[in-house]
Amino acid sequence: MTKTEQLSEMLKPAAEALGYEFLGIEYVGQGINSVLRIYIDHENGIGVEDCSKVSHQVSGILEVEDPITSQFTLEVSSPGLDRPLFSLPHFVKVVGETISLKCHIGVDGRRKFKGKMIEVSEQLLVIEVDGQLYELDFRDVDKAHLVADI
Repeated sequence: MTKTEQLSEMLKPAAEALGYEFLGIEYVGQGINSVLRIYIDHENGIGVEDCSKVSHQVSGILEVEDPITSQFTLEVSSPGLDRPLFSLPHFVKVVGETISLKCHIGVDGRRKFKGKMIEVSEQLLVIEVDGQLYELDFRDVDKAHLVADI
């Protein structure tokens, strides 16, 4: 289990206990420039007060459990227009929409894809890029997000 997966398992119950959907986390940067970003959502939307509630709850857990030994900044955020996609159900919700994703294993000589999400089944994602279909293993996806259509 990766560090990000461990942190997600530890922090998800806190957000959900407050009535929010825990979308996922990103841990980026190194040393004092590290940021732990938690994405939450709610059927009524997310405001600053919502982020503050979750931040307070999560801070307590992080202080007690101390899973990150270096200094970091905690951010709690709504998913925004470019909604990050962390799990298979997230991909299912955006079938028919444009997404951008990056894989750690190349497919047909490329690792970055931007196109229409066509299908999700088991661990397989089908994305259409410039009229060509690509089948990607979900486990090979490093990062993905919805591309806002504005």
